[in-house]
Amino acid sequence: MEWEQLLSLKRFGDINKRIRKEQDETRLGFEVDYDRIIFSSEFRSLQDKTQVIPLSKTDFVHTRLTHSLEVSVVGRSLGRKVGQKLIEKHPHLQKIHGYQANDFGAIVAAAALAHDIGNPPFGHSGEKAIGAFFKHGLGQKFKKELTAKEYQDLCDFEGNANGFKILTESRVGRQGGLRLSYATLGAFMKYPKESLPIKPTPHVADKKYGFFQSEKEAFQDIAYELGLLKRSAHDIMYSRHPLAYLVEAADDICYTIIDFEDGINLGLIQEEFALEYLSKIIRHTIKPENYYALTTKTDRIGYLRALAIGTLINETVDLFMHYEDVILRGELDCALLDKSHYDAQIRDVIKISVEKVYQSREVVEKEIAGFRILTELLEVFITAIHNSHNHTPSNYDTLILHLLPERYKETQNTLQGRLLSVCSFVSNMSDSYAIMLFNKIKGMEIG
Repeated sequence: MEWEQLLSLKRFGDINKRIRKEQDETRLGFEVDYDRIIFSSEFRSLQDKTQVIPLSKTDFVHTRLTHSLEVSVVGRSLGRKVGQKLIEKHPHLQKIHGYQANDFGAIVAAAALAHDIGNPPFGHSGEKAIGAFFKHGLGQKFKKELTAKEYQDLCDFEGNANGFKILTESRVGRQGGLRLSYATLGAFMKYPKESLPIKPTPHVADKKYGFFQSEKEAFQDIAYELGLLKRSAHDIMYSRHPLAYLVEAADDICYTIIDFEDGINLGLIQEEFALEYLSKIIRHTIKPENYYALTTKTDRIGYLRALAIGTLINETVDLFMHYEDVILRGELDCALLDKSHYDAQIRDVIKISVEKVYQSREVVEKEIAGFRILTELLEVFITAIHNSHNHTPSNYDTLILHLLPERYKETQNTLQGRLLSVCSFVSNMSDSYAIMLFNKIKGMEIG
């Protein structure tokens, strides 16, 4: 892969090539990507979506919105630092093409900002609820009418693929979705493959899938424009865009350290564990006198968190540059942090977060409720849209469809289009809206 091609400023519908040297430096194309994402309604709904603790009543626990903003900030730092080193290593990128170090930061920041935009309410429980509806629930009846890959898209409903759909799907008045640069879309795609075959290799890019069959052509167009490497002669499987490794690292750094911090602030993890586990990562930068001078638990944990994130950012930059050639050949088969000197410490932090936070009674109980809520919503709306298409809607179905926004009724020319429209509608709900709509449909709330 070549950086000149990977840094494409092309957008959906472009006829003429966009040249970096001709860009307006006050409103660079990659920075426009960030703006378009942050002003989108789908991004706005993240303010009331679960990160780890569903429906928390405290004001310091992270939502998908705050998590995405923090991942974006870390991603920007990673991109800028890597960009500076890449410009030094490949000076023609700047001298001939006009690329700057901050371009890399802008691409990674935008892709990181959008990395959770397709995730359903109630965390990963939401993805599992949608998949289970088709794999084990009433959605099984559609299996015979879909191709194997279309059905697998639904059975393993994937927030990353739904995010790609949001960013690229054309609809009336919005051709090409948000019309982001192909470089940003490439960096967004952590799993550049379709849903089948499932995990064909241990390669990190094969862990999940990155697009629905409905967006296959858009994905292939982007992969071709960026010069991503094909990894299979028979299936649609490509190498990652190199900057996707930085987006992944930014996410890994934030959820590892910040979910741990949330657990401590909630009292689910003892404060002493923070010093014990994080001090192994920050032993070269921590100043004990500064730590013990802080009088509140929140400030002390925040100090450790900041140092830990800074340490992991610097190491990730070094790792990226060390493996740059391997990455450009499409041969790095694991996440960058898997190569970290602090891998054991990171795994220890994640292990205690799983035990004390992710599997806490509060989280499990609310995930169970979320599973039930999304299953009910899918059943009601899919039944209504299916009966309407077959010209057999009940009065109840007709009433239900009045609640489905028009934009989700535009792609009903295929069965998968209708099913994915409802899945996207449900996925784009906030936690609170999903609960409210469930209660109204069940007759438990009126008005």
